[in-house]
Amino acid sequence: MFPGTIIMSSSPRSADSGLEASMIFKVGRNTTGRIIMISARLHRVTAPVATALIVFACVFAGLGNLALAEESAEAATNIHHVSSEVCANCHQEIFKQWQGSMHANSTALTDPIHATFYKNVAGDPTQEGVTLKASGKFPICLQCHAPNAAIDKTTKLDAKPAYQEGVNCVACHTLAQFNGVDGPDGKLMLGLKSYEISDQLQGPSGMNNKLAELASSGDDLFGGAGVGGADSQKPNPHFGEPVEYEGKQIPALPMAGNPKLMKSSDACMGCHDQRNNPHGVPLCQTGNEYEQSESQVNCIACHMPIAEGLADHSMGGGHSPAMLERAVIFDIDTESDGDNLKTTVYLKNQLPHSMPTGAPFRNVYLKLTAYDESGTVVWESAEGHPGKDDPQAYFSYSMTDDEGKPAMPPVATKPGEDTRLGPHEERTLVYEIPAETVALVRGELYYNLLWPKLVEKFTHLPKDLTDPVLIAVAENPIGED
Repeated sequence: MFPGTIIMSSSPRSADSGLEASMIFKVGRNTTGRIIMISARLHRVTAPVATALIVFACVFAGLGNLALAEESAEAATNIHHVSSEVCANCHQEIFKQWQGSMHANSTALTDPIHATFYKNVAGDPTQEGVTLKASGKFPICLQCHAPNAAIDKTTKLDAKPAYQEGVNCVACHTLAQFNGVDGPDGKLMLGLKSYEISDQLQGPSGMNNKLAELASSGDDLFGGAGVGGADSQKPNPHFGEPVEYEGKQIPALPMAGNPKLMKSSDACMGCHDQRNNPHGVPLCQTGNEYEQSESQVNCIACHMPIAEGLADHSMGGGHSPAMLERAVIFDIDTESDGDNLKTTVYLKNQLPHSMPTGAPFRNVYLKLTAYDESGTVVWESAEGHPGKDDPQAYFSYSMTDDEGKPAMPPVATKPGEDTRLGPHEERTLVYEIPAETVALVRGELYYNLLWPKLVEKFTHLPKDLTDPVLIAVAENPIGED
């Protein structure tokens, strides 16, 4: 068998398709000399017919990689079933970053906080046919937290790796166009509903290999990939051809350039713009906050910075101490004021959205403490949680019922007080501290993923999710120049 091209056509006119199917196969030798099918182009073909034709072609051609052929057919017709483990074959560092991100742990199978709410309002993420308890509808949560499952209208998230992986590689890299979250009927279009989805991968620049194809010889196995640097000599499934790479079979995953979406906040806003509860009360409001800031810096610039030539796919946010420590400029200034010390606390939110943002139960609080020369506490701004003892030092968003009493997000009927730091907001707080015996004034800023009441209620959650995270410290020694 020599390298060549196989052209097949069929007119099945079957009840499930009624379409003509035509396919073009290209066969050649891989880097080890083994004959493989290196491309399969489908025209007006359904998944069952595509698989049958590819398998037939492989047998006809005497190829020994039927599994790769079937995997390519699956990728061509159901790209949202492709696991990130496939991408990891080539993109090891990016995969490692993503694997530790909240995107990779976004489902009710892996995010304990989301799982707690999901099980309360919907049900078991390992069961099929789960609906929202309040409305009986398909869980809207999955449009963002498990988008590949949402495409298939399934709630059994452990059925496929691509479901379990939450916001995996193909979930983002098949977004083709952002249509905004405001639907024509006035309802919000959340998650995938706000996008046009492609059956082809989308990248910041695509492969841009047409010039290389023109310059390459007609029998080049990798579509002109050899014209360029050393990396271009590697087999690349993004040129639209399945390959064998380092002993592993990788299906064809053609990639188109889409810089308008992939290099802008449009890639994020379908899920991170805004969301209301069933009563129309705003929950997540990051998009509105960002618009208020009038910032020209997009989400990706902060959340996916370039490091060593790669965009950081750990996508740090409210679960990242390093990101939190950069978010707020925090300082204190203490001066004598008679028998007291006057301490002014300065805070500036450096972010183009509120601090905190996202889930409504996230909050930040300040603690100011005075110590004597032995390190003993002689004064503090709040004995307990500042939410009760020092409200000005508690930065949060609250929701209420019709009577104005605090209410949980799913059942709240009105927005409550919002004391968070607004986009780029500067704020000062002033404290009078009895000066006697004070040797040091220390300010500490803490970040919490949950309201104090939820921490008390959700005792099953691990401590790293319920304990406050120290994100800034400032000290003023007294009596020192």
